[in-house]
Order: sequence, then C-alpha cells, then structure tokens
Amino acid sequence: MKNNKYRTYIKKLIKSKTGIVGFVLVLSICFIAMLAPLLAPYDPYKINAAQMLIPPVWIDGGTSNHILGTDNLGRDILSRLIYGSRISIIVGILSVVVAGFIGVVFGLIAGYYGGFIDTVVMRLVDSFLSVPTILFCLVFLTVLNPGLFTLIFVIGVTSWVMYARLVRGETLSIREREYVKAARTIGVSNLKIITRHIFPNVISSVIVISTLSVAASIITESSLSFLGLGIQPPTISWGIMLSEGREYIATSWWLSTFPGIAITLTVLGIIFLGEWLRDVLDPRSRGM
Repeated sequence: MKNNKYRTYIKKLIKSKTGIVGFVLVLSICFIAMLAPLLAPYDPYKINAAQMLIPPVWIDGGTSNHILGTDNLGRDILSRLIYGSRISIIVGILSVVVAGFIGVVFGLIAGYYGGFIDTVVMRLVDSFLSVPTILFCLVFLTVLNPGLFTLIFVIGVTSWVMYARLVRGETLSIREREYVKAARTIGVSNLKIITRHIFPNVISSVIVISTLSVAASIITESSLSFLGLGIQPPTISWGIMLSEGREYIATSWWLSTFPGIAITLTVLGIIFLGEWLRDVLDPRSRGM
C-alpha cells in the first residue's frame, strides 16, 4: 500500500508543472550545496589582486576562467555562489526545525488542554505577531553575538507562532473526535493521546507550512546578513555577497545580481514545491 501511495504522489508531481519545477530547483540547490567542494572551480576564499572585478564571460573584458566574473578582491563569483548555497540550506532547514518544534509543542498543549494554558499560549502568540519577525531578529542579534548558530536560533525562536496557531486550531477539532474520547475513556494517558492520536493527524499540515517557512527563513537570513547582523565574514552567504556588492552596483553589477538571482530561484523553487505539497497533503485542498 505504501508503494501505491508513493506512486500516486509521483504521478501528481509529474502532472503539476509548478511542482516539478520546484522539485527540480530544490533538488539542484541541495545537490550543489552537498557537492560544493567538487563543483566549485576555485577556492572561494582565495584573494587575487590581479583578477579584481573581472566581468562575466559574455561581457567585454570577461574570461572563460571566471564565467560569472570576480569580486572586488579577485574571488571567483561562481565558486562563492556555490559555497553560499550551503549557508542558505543550513539556516533555512535548521531554523524551521527549531521553530517547528517549539510551535508544535505549544500548539498541541494549548489545543488539547485549553483553558488557562490555551489563553497564556495565545496571548504569547499575539505578542509575537504584534511585532514584525525581522524586527525581533534585529533586537535579538543586536544583544547576542551574530553568527551561524545564533542566527538559526533567533530565526527559529521568532518564527514558531505560525506553527502554534495552526496546530492549536487543528488540535481543538481533533480532540473532540470519537476515537480520542474513547481513548480518554479507557484511561489512555494524555501524553499518549497527544503523541499517538493527535500529532499524526496534524503532521501533514506541519510539513506543508515547514516547506514554505524554509523560503521565508532564507530571505530573513539574507536580509540580516545584508545588514551585517547575520552571517559574519569570512563565512560565505548570499546575503553577505549582496552586501559586499552594493558599493559596486553602478560599475560591477554582477557582484549583487547573481546572489540575488540565486536567492530568487531558491525561494521560488521552495514555494512551488510547497504549493504542490499543500495540494497533495492538505485534505481541504483535495476536496476543492
């Protein structure tokens, strides 16, 4: 039965144009990130004063040795883009894991127990929603030392509310179903009811929102790194490349353009894939 289920998903993916585009883009980015040392033609950190600000190969002055050109320190743009994909994938996935864990736990507890606990959790959610996520991140990162794991933690802690609201709403509905009431009647513990009967029924919605949240996390990381409060040099990220290239945007546009294109393609791929997952996993979408 599982094989038939997987075949059904594959058929739906093939029929969905946006789904297949998103899948190919995301798979390509992950492939590039995992094989960065093998795919990068040059050391992305190596400074070469004799090769500074070489334009892309199709522009006068460009060379096939540096297909996408070099930056203000003579570093190969293509190599830096390839290595920068690692940071985007790591931050996007791990921050969503942190946010998802916190949000799902709070959502399950608030939805199942209700009452005072539900009120406290929802007021906490409202407090977070009243302030833009990027502003929360700026405040936290100003106090803490900027860095990779700090950034992952901050994005995760400031992004959990959407999971909590979604899971809480679905838990409120599921806890009133007959099989949950039956389990409670025969003495099944609350922990087992939550983990065995409620959580499996909300996981599909969590997967969908997690996929879309990866895209938001990548944009947040790039924005914070661009402002100098995210990933710190010499670590390579697309946001840092954008920041480094802004001073040369009038004369050496490729320094900022290619990282911007990389961010755009990655985010679009994740959104397309997330939309397909929503259509496949969300019962409400299937019923429409």
